[in-house]
Amino acid sequence: MPVPRIAFFTDTFQQINGVALTSRMFVEYARRHELPFLVVRQGDTTEVCQDGSVTHVQLKRGMFSVTLDKGLLYDPGMMRHVGLVRRELARFGPDMVHVVSPGDISTLGLWLAKKENQLPMAMSWHTNLHEFGARRLDRSMGWLPDSVRGPMVRGTEASILAACLKFYTLSDVLYAPNDELVELLEKGTGKPVYLMKRGIDTAMFRPQNRTVNDGILRLGYVGRITPEKSVRFLKKLEEGLLAARVPPFRFLIIGDGSEREWLQRELRSADVPGIRRGADLAEDYANMDVFVFPSRTDTFGNVVQEAFASGIPAVVTDGGGPKFIVRDGKSGFVASSEEHFIALTVELLRDADLRARMGAAAVKQAAGESWDMVFRRVYDGYMSILETGSEAGD
Repeated sequence: MPVPRIAFFTDTFQQINGVALTSRMFVEYARRHELPFLVVRQGDTTEVCQDGSVTHVQLKRGMFSVTLDKGLLYDPGMMRHVGLVRRELARFGPDMVHVVSPGDISTLGLWLAKKENQLPMAMSWHTNLHEFGARRLDRSMGWLPDSVRGPMVRGTEASILAACLKFYTLSDVLYAPNDELVELLEKGTGKPVYLMKRGIDTAMFRPQNRTVNDGILRLGYVGRITPEKSVRFLKKLEEGLLAARVPPFRFLIIGDGSEREWLQRELRSADVPGIRRGADLAEDYANMDVFVFPSRTDTFGNVVQEAFASGIPAVVTDGGGPKFIVRDGKSGFVASSEEHFIALTVELLRDADLRARMGAAAVKQAAGESWDMVFRRVYDGYMSILETGSEAGD
């Protein structure tokens, strides 16, 4: 059958996060390969424009939008755009609709696909909303005793997960960024689930971007600076490194979020420049010596691959998706506890040869992870559903 016409709905596009990055890369993949593609996304204005084979339907959120996180909004009045989106869908004529999350724009896409057009539906799982919600509740209820707070947090996490799984059962085919989530979705929804990893731009992120060699070792972090990323652990990491008397070091923390001011105040030696993009971000990565990523909630960890392409070994936790990226003992380390995380970081800071070997292995590993490969697998999933439906109709 011909290449399917895809209508893609994403709730985040211009922001700095893994979902937005993946969405932008997917749109660029479709444009570069001249695939018929319609993307419905947020923007500063409401308008429709064409870029090669890609139609952009850009929707402006309203004044009553709710802030979910820094730069992430939910517009309860998104259905006011339904007429515009309905017309563009009719003009484009999609074979399948793909939505990325239980957000405002994705919900609009789901409603139009299922209620009006009866189109096949694809959904991708990008964010562990249940874990995010549980960690934020745990932080906000810190004044309660563990015996009370613990059951509340666990119950909330289970409820959010159940609601998410119910949302994803509305799809015909699902995508997940790591093997654990593939299994979770298969069991929780009974739907076919494809692995959808993340690619890396090795032309942008590379060791040659390094500009500093001042004898100070830099511990890097890139991402949202928020509670669910466990960034306050960096204070404990600093204390452990100072106690171990490692060579001189400094943190380089790229990003923004509610915990940024806390880190600026609590860390003794840290640069926290905020959000960085393009060549500036690529230079920041290359100027790191060890990438430290304490999050246990990330479903994948694009930033770990960006560090690898820049020649930087990583230390990550044994929770979430990054542990599937790091080849333990080769391109970095996977820590089983906070104490283990500190010990592994100490080892890397003390051993320049080890850093060099792991950095070289990281570059080699990143070279084999292309965005084209990722999205070819996504289209394989589309074709499997569309061909099955076609055969059923014969």
